[in-house]
Amino acid sequence: MFRNKTMTKVSFSVLAAAAVTVIGLSSPAHATKTIELTAIDGYPTKASWVNRFQKFYIPNIDKALAKTGNYKIKWNQAWGGQIVKPKHVLEGLQKGLGDIGVVTTVFHPDKVPMQGVAYNTPFVSTDGGLISKTVDDMANKFPKMKGAWKKYNQHYLTNLVVLDTYNMFTRKKISSPSDLKGLKIAGAGANLKWLKGLGAVGVGGSLVGYYNKLKTGVVDGAIVWVEAAAGKFKLVQVAPYMLDARMGAVNSKAITVNSKTWAKLPAEVQKVLQDEGIKYRVHMAGFAMKKAAKMKKVFVKKKGTIVPVSEDARMAWAKGMPSVGKQWAASLDKKGLPGTAALKFYMDAMRAGNQPILRHWDK
Repeated sequence: MFRNKTMTKVSFSVLAAAAVTVIGLSSPAHATKTIELTAIDGYPTKASWVNRFQKFYIPNIDKALAKTGNYKIKWNQAWGGQIVKPKHVLEGLQKGLGDIGVVTTVFHPDKVPMQGVAYNTPFVSTDGGLISKTVDDMANKFPKMKGAWKKYNQHYLTNLVVLDTYNMFTRKKISSPSDLKGLKIAGAGANLKWLKGLGAVGVGGSLVGYYNKLKTGVVDGAIVWVEAAAGKFKLVQVAPYMLDARMGAVNSKAITVNSKTWAKLPAEVQKVLQDEGIKYRVHMAGFAMKKAAKMKKVFVKKKGTIVPVSEDARMAWAKGMPSVGKQWAASLDKKGLPGTAALKFYMDAMRAGNQPILRHWDK
């Protein structure tokens, strides 16, 4: 009797397992859902941050999603003005012309003013990794910083530092910052205030237009970084003199997603875009620093001349500027934004990071 009961139990277990196997085989295979995303920037693929978006950020997103196999992204990449020009990425993402993109924040101090912290604290740091992390920390600490993006139908992921430091590149050789008096200098806009106190005339514009302006003499110089001068933008051909003033690195880019697109994305995809975005931020800062070291040599090889600037001259430049940090903070305070608190937060982080600060902009 005991033997029969045991055999019955074993037989039932075998039959149950077989049934499960049959059900598993007859069930439809796990389907991967494809999500289409359009990535945009007005700058071309020769711009380092676009290149790294293509070759680092996108592949890492794809690899991360492939681990579960639940989702994959079909990318439509539209760079170099295919959909928007450099100054209009924010508006393009706002209108849904793209799903994710690289916004050059320096063009929008009126719309996302808190992103401009590094442009209002020159001569503080050339550590792109520290700056970009601190700006993200600011965005997490002060909700109104991310809130500014929501007004323009965008979800903020992270920021990017894409240059080691701004320097001055000129058509003719100058020996010191004081020689800039009376010259017309191209800049992104927010960095033109650095010319105050020197007597130079700022001319706003974007990097893609600097070559022609320098070649034709519309401007005498430009505030850019060595990679832009010696690399594929070829500014060394028309501005072969670099005044090595080391004005500092800045967070000039932000990665954002159209809010409607973001809301439709599965939580898994949202997390991957965010997590890989932070890795992209870290990678881009390191890439910019390493690239700059190489491009200095390339600049000289291409018949460029690097003019050193003494620490005394750098200090005089920094001290001779208006109190741009406090002015920026006060203007934000008037708008109901935490300008003063954000400036202190940023400068505290720079001090804690033992940066070579020439002027404490919050003091």
